[in-house]
Amino acid sequence: MTTEAQRVGRNHVGWRPDKLREQREAHGLTLEKAGERLREVAERAKLKGVPAANPQTLWQHEQGEVYPGPHYRRAYCLLYRATEPELGFRNPLPGEETQFKLTPLDDRSNGAHVLAVERAINRITPGTDAADHMGLQQRIIDAWKRRHTGGDPHRPTLLLVGGFAGSGKTELARFFVQLTGWPLLDKDPLTRPLVERLLKALGGDPNDRHTDLYRTQVRPVEYDCLMQSAMANVRCGISTVLTAPFIAELTDTDWMARLTHRCSSMGVDVAPIWVQCDAESMREYISFRSAARDAWKLARWDEYLTTIDLQLRPVVQHMVVDNRLGAAVSLADQARQAIGAVHV
Repeated sequence: MTTEAQRVGRNHVGWRPDKLREQREAHGLTLEKAGERLREVAERAKLKGVPAANPQTLWQHEQGEVYPGPHYRRAYCLLYRATEPELGFRNPLPGEETQFKLTPLDDRSNGAHVLAVERAINRITPGTDAADHMGLQQRIIDAWKRRHTGGDPHRPTLLLVGGFAGSGKTELARFFVQLTGWPLLDKDPLTRPLVERLLKALGGDPNDRHTDLYRTQVRPVEYDCLMQSAMANVRCGISTVLTAPFIAELTDTDWMARLTHRCSSMGVDVAPIWVQCDAESMREYISFRSAARDAWKLARWDEYLTTIDLQLRPVVQHMVVDNRLGAAVSLADQARQAIGAVHV
């Protein structure tokens, strides 16, 4: 019987499993040792999708029998300090940097860790002509540099990280938090208990995220909780990272105008970032996180795709992070490693 992983792997454009073997051999690792190191990397990076990394699994990856899942690919990239194209997992995106060379972590006099952060942050690009992406990049980098040396010279920032389910927005939001030290408000863990109890009280399915009941009666309360929590920080002048789909909000000029004006009156800037991703990668991410709220999407994937527009962009000034094929998350992983947030 052909497994889903095997089917996807064999049809994955640009997959070169021989490169993975070449990297292992170039590092002088046996399959057993590579598995040990892979588990260590996954544990330190808090990657939950590398449960065993046994020699048989690694052998299947290298022989092209099974295409590695997203967490395995991230762990391989961290272990070998390489990008997905460099390891032969896929073809590079147009203009994507396909090599990522770093000096050892204990030798930072040449600024390699700064370069790693800058490369990752440069994935933030203008989604609209007037979007100040370079200004936001500088704020994040400055906050990272200054968080232990006297604070951030900029106005506080409310950073909205939006995108479709499985686009990688949570991983990227966490990366921004690791750099800046700004607090993170993630909609799902913040509001899920409330949402599930409310849906049950209304006679619905606690995992419902697609019916009119959820959209009209529960979702507004869910986002109200998120934004009220954000406003509590904003009133204190605290820069904050919010992550949620924000699909309705970022496409509503009135909603964004109200938020921007409200924050501006308190001396806080609003910076929306849209995380772009492709359908197959989103499905892969959603499958691996195995959340009950995603069951409907996975069971009716083709139907779900008809309800979203992959070309959707916010109608307001915004920035874009291109995470198609996991490119931006991979760079974020490399930057974490360079600054010591991931220890190999």
